[in-house]
Parts: sequence; structure tokens; C-alpha cells
Amino acid sequence: MAKTTIHEAKINLPKLMKKALAGEEIIIDKRNQPLVKLASIAEKFSRRLGGAKNIIKTMPQDFNAPLEDFKDYM
Repeated sequence: MAKTTIHEAKINLPKLMKKALAGEEIIIDKRNQPLVKLASIAEKFSRRLGGAKNIIKTMPQDFNAPLEDFKDYM
């Protein structure tokens, strides 16, 4: 947990945001009294290959057949 003053936070906000997104908590204080805690609320997730393999079971035989509603446009 890092500590910084309001003045330093104003100057270095992009750097502090990068640190917060990396998982670090930053305390911004005023006159040596903790005032604000800067922390990330973004959830980290990772994508996995084959994650949807159990969702689609079968493909219908007429999957590529033209739709009745669009015959006028073909």
C-alpha cells in the first residue's frame, strides 16, 4: 500500500492509476491524515480456448438454407 499527498496525486494521477490497475492500493492523505483510497474496481478475467464447447450441441441440417422471410431480397 503506497501513500501520497493530494498535490503529488494531482501531478502523478496517470501513474497512480496504472499502479491501482496492477492491484496496488494507494492512500491519498491530507496533512498526514488518510483521506482517499485509490483501488481498481475492474475485474480481471482471462479467455480460455474452447470455453464454449459444451454450449452448441448440434447444428441443424438446414442451417445454411435461405430463410422464408428473405426470399424477396434474394
